[in-house]
Amino acid sequence: MAERLYRYSELLSAGLSREQVRRIVGLSQLHRLSRSIYAPSADRSGHLPAIFRRLPDTAVVGYHTGAQLHGFGDLRSPDVHVIVPAGERVPHIRGVVAHESVLPVGDPVLLDGVPCAPAARCAVDLARSVRRMDAMPLLDLCLRVGACQPDELLVEVARHERLRGICQARELVSRADARAECRQESQLRLVLIDGGLPPPEPQLWVSDNNGIPLYRLDLGYRLHRVGIEYDGLSHLNRARLQSDRSRLNWLAANGWQMRYFTDLDLYRRPTHIIRTLSPLLHP
Repeated sequence: MAERLYRYSELLSAGLSREQVRRIVGLSQLHRLSRSIYAPSADRSGHLPAIFRRLPDTAVVGYHTGAQLHGFGDLRSPDVHVIVPAGERVPHIRGVVAHESVLPVGDPVLLDGVPCAPAARCAVDLARSVRRMDAMPLLDLCLRVGACQPDELLVEVARHERLRGICQARELVSRADARAECRQESQLRLVLIDGGLPPPEPQLWVSDNNGIPLYRLDLGYRLHRVGIEYDGLSHLNRARLQSDRSRLNWLAANGWQMRYFTDLDLYRRPTHIIRTLSPLLHP
């Protein structure tokens, strides 16, 4: 059950003086969650409801904060992001970003005690407004955690027609894939596509001669027997290194050409990735 929140004016109307309110807060018997909003405990779960006590009734959580509440908050923000109708007057609240929107939010859902835009709306709003390399992992994660389904994203992106950033959102939504298992895999897949290579298959299983799945690759091209892996910190321990070497030997013996890339390649020299893979796919 949500904790009871009190406006400062309600405390005064109940007979408390300003000095008594300060004293109760000083004794930690009451906690200031936001300007003029108080609660019996300092539990941060009450922070959003406290903020919404100061916002217009038309406000809903969206963008980064909405994605986080829906479970795909890959792109963090220190601010609380809300959506309000265009022209709505919103009080200035430190740490709150109000996005005015001409597109109504359909059927908000109640999450953590506050109204929130549906997952597909949060995902598409972000896909329109953030960098491609940030948007792709977020869309993949949205599908991976089951916050919404691919057809819901397609329906939502169609509603945003003519809005800023819609071309990027439409393209990335069509490429979103729930199989991607981490941010870097999603970004690496996007680098390959943007570099003019065919879309690779995420989490590609390689089977033995009996058809039994044996090894799973981050990305790959089954027809060309080309495998692609992102090397993160997990590959640096000795046990993982030994396992990787055994797998690499088996794949090489069975006609697979493996290529490994790091954060240096992904973020500083993406053209190196394309130059490395292109000859393998276009001999």
